[in-house]
Amino acid sequence: MTEEINEDGMNEVIRAPRGTELHCRGWGQEAALRLIRNNLDPEVAMDPKNLIVYGGRGKAARNWESFREIQNMLRELYNDETLLIQSGKPVGAFKTSKWAPRVLIVNSQLVPKWATDDIFWELERKGLTMFGQMTAGSWIYIGTQGILQGTYETLAALARKEFGQDSLKGKWVLSSGLGEMGGAQPLAITMNDGVGIIVEVDPEKIERRLRTRYLDVLASDLEEAITLKNNALKEGKALSIGLLGNAASVYYDLKKRNEIPDVVTDQTAAHDIEVGYIPEGLSVKEAESLRKRDRDAYLKRVYQSIVKEVETILWFKDHGSKVFDYGNNLRTRAREGGFQDAFRIQGYVPAYIRDIFAVGSGPFRWVALSGNPDDIYRIDDAIIREFHYNEPLVRWIKLAKERVKFQGLPARICYADYGTREKIGLLINDMVKKKEIDAPVAIGRDHHDTGSVASPYRETEGMRDGSDAIADWPILNALLNASSGATWVSVHHGGGTGIGNSIHSGFVLVADGTDEAREKIRTVLNSDPGIGVIRHADAGYEASRSLIRKGVKFKVPYFEP
Repeated sequence: MTEEINEDGMNEVIRAPRGTELHCRGWGQEAALRLIRNNLDPEVAMDPKNLIVYGGRGKAARNWESFREIQNMLRELYNDETLLIQSGKPVGAFKTSKWAPRVLIVNSQLVPKWATDDIFWELERKGLTMFGQMTAGSWIYIGTQGILQGTYETLAALARKEFGQDSLKGKWVLSSGLGEMGGAQPLAITMNDGVGIIVEVDPEKIERRLRTRYLDVLASDLEEAITLKNNALKEGKALSIGLLGNAASVYYDLKKRNEIPDVVTDQTAAHDIEVGYIPEGLSVKEAESLRKRDRDAYLKRVYQSIVKEVETILWFKDHGSKVFDYGNNLRTRAREGGFQDAFRIQGYVPAYIRDIFAVGSGPFRWVALSGNPDDIYRIDDAIIREFHYNEPLVRWIKLAKERVKFQGLPARICYADYGTREKIGLLINDMVKKKEIDAPVAIGRDHHDTGSVASPYRETEGMRDGSDAIADWPILNALLNASSGATWVSVHHGGGTGIGNSIHSGFVLVADGTDEAREKIRTVLNSDPGIGVIRHADAGYEASRSLIRKGVKFKVPYFEP
């Protein structure tokens, strides 16, 4: 492979290699090499020149020197060695075993008393740490598709629970944020047959969503957005409408017009208070200028805008809208800004997703290392054929195949529960073995999953037993995956809801068609969702306990018949 970055690492395009030629000593190392580069593909990453992948300032590597050295060490790494990554920086490699992970990654960890925004970002400025978000620093980000099904499932569950219908047909959704995560919202809304107005302050992000077909149209102003919304509702068609503007301003203008949405949320990057939420009255460039010139004045305006938006969301709630916090820490920021009622807005996990997590389900994914889209389509077809009895799974795969545009290496996201993940993994490995697809496949997931995260403002908000802040589970998850044969394992801090608010872990497992990969799939894809079932059973969820009583491939001291 020809190195594609120059000495300063900032001016060349980074892309993953394609095809079957190895540039490392094994497919495990090769997968890590391809996927860290894929994270910085301009089709995938938010700001690749600064190594930022998504989620405010979530990075793939600490700096360009670290990025180069990670690649160099991966190329030289043997199949019985393990590379250590300390907050985006390679620090050593040890002889371990073929069954051990090829890479162990730990990002952004701080002693709890020191885990504040001010301390963390000062250490980051000194070059001592890195914010890895969730899948940015663990090298398994697949673009906006990675959050798409989660958003789709959230809205589908909302439709069933709040409106007693199987879709959002005849309903309209107001939200904001078209970044790397929020950009999934418009397509998730229309996949659920709804109409959406999505507010975004950055015109480049709107253009990106139009280009990748996540967003249908751009309205010239609020008046046109309302007209387009009303016409779509009248005609009974799904439509996503982008609107250039500030969320606090647009929400308030809709309130003044007495335009009450059916559903209201927000997916700006408010968790990163420095760069993730642009205050009223400023463009993105003006906000950057003020932030550099007078940080305190800038943050004051950010908090004022967030409070205004949250107050308006609650006005919508009081007038009939179904509102929820989509896990970006908006409520906490509003409370920090002096608005004490922010938590009258419910979190989306306890409201709509907890039942899915309880049975070991969550955002499973796989990436075609060949770069050939047909590899993903062949896997799609095999899943549709082999899982024909699983109507929700088949429906999603058909929808995704039809409507999702790949970013970077072709990939697929799929919510799959305990038992199903292992079956899918074995199916993929068998297809590689039979050469039905061109090259091995990297299997992984988001950290936002059933048993891999402690995040009291998102995934573990409102746990039945009060264990919201217990962070043993993501650490156990990482240790278990490392022991079970994962190709690489990561433990991060602060993803999703910001520094001090979450601990979470992830894994990637390479299906290369070998018998060894088959055995690792049997262990990892049993262990990883299995600990999620245990975590929820331990917290008192009957769906988890019932699943255990029906029969699982792990032992438990409780919950037996």
